[in-house]
Amino acid sequence: MNEYKKLNIKEWAVEDRPREKLLSKGPRSLSDAELIAILIGSGNTGETAVELSRRVLNSVNNNLNDLGRKGIDYLKTFNGIGQAKAVSIVAALELGKRRKEAEVFIKKKITSSKDAADFFMPLLGDLNHEEFWVLLLDRGNKIIDHFMISQGGISGTVIDVRIILKNALEKLAVSLILSHNHPSGTMEASDADLKITRKIKQAADVMEISVLDHIIIGQNRYISLADEGMMY
Repeated sequence: MNEYKKLNIKEWAVEDRPREKLLSKGPRSLSDAELIAILIGSGNTGETAVELSRRVLNSVNNNLNDLGRKGIDYLKTFNGIGQAKAVSIVAALELGKRRKEAEVFIKKKITSSKDAADFFMPLLGDLNHEEFWVLLLDRGNKIIDHFMISQGGISGTVIDVRIILKNALEKLAVSLILSHNHPSGTMEASDADLKITRKIKQAADVMEISVLDHIIIGQNRYISLADEGMMY
């Protein structure tokens, strides 16, 4: 009696192979699992690439944003995913984030808190640690530059106001927007958030630079201190 053998991806019917399906029907026709299967190429002795990819996605409730928060070590816990495959998945997710960031940057103009949140969400939305970023704007609220000012653990970051103002002055910025993330998912401004906002705003006022907003980013959510009337 022959032992049952799982078909590898090359032995599937042509219409069921992710690569061929992409070529014949376009990338939009593929499920998330099929797209990941193309990245990893093969599964393991008990699963096809698509089945393995489905199991990876199921582990994060089929949420690509949650998968983006996982690292290489997490992906390597799945049988059939080694370092090279894990790196491919992480790289693809990072490209997706950067594409979204680029789409916002093309607009080059911030007209609302949502515009600012859309800019920062790809940078901060799926991090497991806190980062603090600054967006520099000209007189027409067009983007001049953006940069990270600090990086830290989940408990907080250390902000150097002098570096923020130095960059703003060098780039001739008229205004700026602050942003940091809450990895815990808490969508409330802490006393520390309000304190650092006031500190930066007071220092910037001396240089005649306006601090327009402070955006706090969560997972697919944000709050604007300007919208909440907390920019004082």
